[in-house]
Parts: sequence; structure tokens; C-alpha cells
Amino acid sequence: MIVDPIAFLIASVQTAILYAMQLKVQKTPNPNALKFVLPAKKFGQPLNFPSVEAAAAHPLAAQLFALGTIYNVFMVQDFITINKLPHVAWVELEAAIQTLIVEYFREEVVGGK
Repeated sequence: MIVDPIAFLIASVQTAILYAMQLKVQKTPNPNALKFVLPAKKFGQPLNFPSVEAAAAHPLAAQLFALGTIYNVFMVQDFITINKLPHVAWVELEAAIQTLIVEYFREEVVGGK
């Protein structure tokens, strides 16, 4: 089967946009933490990454820590809670975090897995 690369790219972008639209961001009682709610359950067990070293083996957690101002990532069922350093504003991080999350799950959505 021959796949039109332009059509595939358009479908991939549309799917990523739809997934991003379903990603909800919620405040928490902690002003340095945000909860990113996914459209479906993605984690069978809780995963906690309190450091760069702990996150190294998990691709998404490692990418989030690579932003440089994250100090904890907690993944459970259908959400990811991310803690940032107090001196950094969420406005500087939120879009980057959303992009990383959407890209991480994009292959699953586009590939139909």
C-alpha cells in the first residue's frame, strides 16, 4: 500500500491537535504544581520521578526534566502532575509541557495503538 506523505502529515497534525484539545490543565492546591489530565487512562501503576536521575529511563519524564525547571513528575492513571521550581512562572512552562505530552502520546494516537 502506498501512503501519500502529505495526507499522512496532515492526518498526523490533525490527530495531534485533537489530542491536545482533549488535554486538560488543572490547578492544584500547590501553586508550584499543575495537573495535566489526559483523555484516557495511560498508566497502569503510579510512576513518580523525583529527580533527573530517576526520570532517565522514562522518555516523557526525561524530556520534562530536560526543561530545566521541573523537580518532580508524577504519572498515575489518566493524569500527570508536574512540580516546578518556585521562581519560574507557569506561563513559561505550560505550553512546553503540553507539547511534550502531546508528542509523547501522538504516535499512539496516529499509529492506532
